Amino acid sequence: MPANRKSGPVAEGGPVAEGGPVAERGPVAEREPVAESSAVEALRAADPVLRGVIDSLGSDGLEDFRSGLPSDSYATLIRAIAGQQLSNRAAVAIYNKLLGRYGGRPPSPTEILAEDPEELRVAAGLSHAKVRYLRSLAEHVLDGSLELDRLDELSDDEVIAALIAVKGLGLWSAQMFLIIHLRRPDVLPVGDLGIRKAVMTLYGLPALPGPAELTEIGEAWRPHRTLASLFLWRSLHATPI
Repeated sequence: MPANRKSGPVAEGGPVAEGGPVAERGPVAEREPVAESSAVEALRAADPVLRGVIDSLGSDGLEDFRSGLPSDSYATLIRAIAGQQLSNRAAVAIYNKLLGRYGGRPPSPTEILAEDPEELRVAAGLSHAKVRYLRSLAEHVLDGSLELDRLDELSDDEVIAALIAVKGLGLWSAQMFLIIHLRRPDVLPVGDLGIRKAVMTLYGLPALPGPAELTEIGEAWRPHRTLASLFLWRSLHATPI
């Protein structure tokens, strides 16, 4: 695969949003890349099927999908909610339309709750459900039940528990947050349709693997299951985040 080809996850209900305004990169962007050579070599040694994918497609540009993504947790979650269940192009348009209502920036929790829900829905092209989800996110941030500044201190399971308490943020969204924003190294989103399709194809399975089967296959990839997921997405030439 050419080094500049991007890849990223595809949700069961549709791809997550792509693109959007290029944000100033913060501390998250400064962490060690997940595709460091030792991790790549560990995966090559652990799984001959994945070794074939790695040798065929290479690891250059594996994390290019992160370019332009929000650098803070709150904006990342707003973007995730706005882009749910949409094609990438539509998700970008909706997210940018929402930002445009607030001068090109994500609305604060207070601004979200001060909005008339129907006016916000029409102005930003959101569904009724997404307006409810944005309001739930804002409420959880303002009442302190979702401490965004502390998420990086929590374990993967604790982050997931904190996020899925917000309406509209399920397990897949929480796992994508771990992979994309917090850059956790050992996350395997077993409900991701792209991952399931890649494993079915590469491992010659008769049907899409379920969570238990995919978890079992992925045991060989620990503690680099995030990197394995990136290679699996790349094998499909999947649409970037």
